[in-house]
Amino acid sequence: MRSIAGIGAALSLLLTACGGGGSGGTTLAPVGWTSGVFQSASTFVNKCAAPRSGTDPFTNKTYPDMAGTTLDEKNWLRSWSNDLYLWYSEITDQNPANVATTAAYFDVLKTMAKTASGADKDKFHFTYKTSVWEALSQTGVQAGYGAYWVALPPGPGAANDIEVAYIDPGAPGPDSPAKVNGLARGAKVLQVDGVDAVNPPDQAAVNTVVAGLYPAGLNESHSFQVLDPGAGSARTFTMMSATVASMSVQNVTTLPSASGTAGYMLFNDHLATSEQALVTAFTTLQAAGVNDLFLDIRYNGGGFLDIASEVAYMIAGPGPTGGKTFELTQFNSKHPTIDPVAGTAITPVLFESTTQGFSTTAGQALPHLDLPRVFVLTGPRTCSASESIINSLRGVGVTVVQIGSTTCGKPYGFYPQDNCGTTYFSIEFRGVNAMNFGDYTDGFSPQNAPTPTNATVPGCSVADDLTHALGNAAEGRLAAALNYIAVPGACPAASGLAKSLVAQQGATLVGMPLNLPTRQLRILRH
Repeated sequence: MRSIAGIGAALSLLLTACGGGGSGGTTLAPVGWTSGVFQSASTFVNKCAAPRSGTDPFTNKTYPDMAGTTLDEKNWLRSWSNDLYLWYSEITDQNPANVATTAAYFDVLKTMAKTASGADKDKFHFTYKTSVWEALSQTGVQAGYGAYWVALPPGPGAANDIEVAYIDPGAPGPDSPAKVNGLARGAKVLQVDGVDAVNPPDQAAVNTVVAGLYPAGLNESHSFQVLDPGAGSARTFTMMSATVASMSVQNVTTLPSASGTAGYMLFNDHLATSEQALVTAFTTLQAAGVNDLFLDIRYNGGGFLDIASEVAYMIAGPGPTGGKTFELTQFNSKHPTIDPVAGTAITPVLFESTTQGFSTTAGQALPHLDLPRVFVLTGPRTCSASESIINSLRGVGVTVVQIGSTTCGKPYGFYPQDNCGTTYFSIEFRGVNAMNFGDYTDGFSPQNAPTPTNATVPGCSVADDLTHALGNAAEGRLAAALNYIAVPGACPAASGLAKSLVAQQGATLVGMPLNLPTRQLRILRH
């Protein structure tokens, strides 16, 4: 089994939608629904209430859809989940005929269990329109402004603090709307479409703010009033949503440290397009002879697992990683030895020492820094394939120092599965490192975190500092990492934010997602 670089594919987000479906049990159910009795998923696959026609623009294959019903679609989901879902035995089997829509039925095909911290055991169960997913996963392009928002915990009076975390400038291609309008990290959103975003008066106002921040499609115009960093007064402008390509690697630089020369890079997505940018970045840092690396993955939700494997190798080099397991994939108890989607024997994913061909020629030797330790700058957005970098390096004895706050906690992944124009993301496997560790469902946390998890890592709990640019030596997390080198093991007072992904509460925006759920992925391809 090979992991696909990019969870692209957002994970690739990144992988092209897979065709076909898992083969559930072969027992034929009687007419109607019988609890616990499942036909093969292949019985229902591609039978659609609204079949697509023509050719998929990304795969150049004719759509496999045929005439069917909504009940066929739900029966496919039921059998597919029973076969492949990691916790299939924890799904409460419900009659699909009694659930109104396919989307609503998918929502209940998951475990409802909680982790030790009280969080949902399965926090990553969602769908995407296949055409949009394919565009995002393969090209990094999505509709938006190129601005990535963070909602900080509300202060006194439950006022919201919505700020720009970072922007994608839009290269290659035209400048993004965020760049054109001069948005930068730390800009505070005061109004959206004339509605108070700090203290929205009612739920309708909340909905208006969310719709403006997250446009549903292209060419949507929304007005914003923002207070720029250091500005004495607010300004108002209009942005129109556009297709914006993700610039997943930014701010590659070197800076002096107590150990000599340290390298820094902001790495935001394990996209297919990330591969070439990462090779270029590590080649630059290798030539600079860096003694330490600050890998800033505070906003990196994951992507292709092979991209993560390449990054880990380029950090550590062949010494500790040669022939070692980067990650071993474990499926549910029905599939102990064979990958049920790829149909191949389950074998460890090794540390990749050559390019995999995502966005550069396959088979080229990767640059490597040969570092015995790495500093990772993290936040609650650090997820999935990004956490695999942390876990895999710890598994082969590389010292990982975590500066920031607790990661999202996703040692799980899936093969994105298209059926009838919807791509489904349902957890199918967990990953463990060379030491067979993968128990970080509540995330990795710095050892002095206010609420440490069971997976603590040496380092410091430090809040996200939106008053300084990313890569600036004075930025809170980077400054703490530099000081950790200068005064070995020294940390400032713990200040890491507990969460930035919080649900709406009443009529107040208590928080909003920094990014789409598709950017919290660990994806395999076959």
